[in-house]
Amino acid sequence: MNPTQLSDLVYVYGQINASDIESLKAQGFMTVICNRPDGEEPGQPSASLIQSAVEGAGMRFFYVPFNPSNPSETMVADFSAALDAAPEGKVLAYCRSGNRSSRLWQATGCR
Repeated sequence: MNPTQLSDLVYVYGQINASDIESLKAQGFMTVICNRPDGEEPGQPSASLIQSAVEGAGMRFFYVPFNPSNPSETMVADFSAALDAAPEGKVLAYCRSGNRSSRLWQATGCR
């Protein structure tokens, strides 16, 4: 995995799998933010499956889905709150390609 770095601590990536979590932890990631709504594509791992793997590895998980055709009024504030609540260490935000996660990060003022 080679996530795209947006800041000192924030990175984005496309869809991850539960099997990726140990590698992410070894790279210094302590928080994972899912920006992909469940059920977007057949075979996509659910947020709860990723959450179980993340929390099982002793990391923090936040679910802030970003549906481009029906955006939530609170998603930018929710993403910002997830960044604020992240413990020390790197944060990985993911969606299908990393683009929506990048846009949410930019909407927070690029923290």
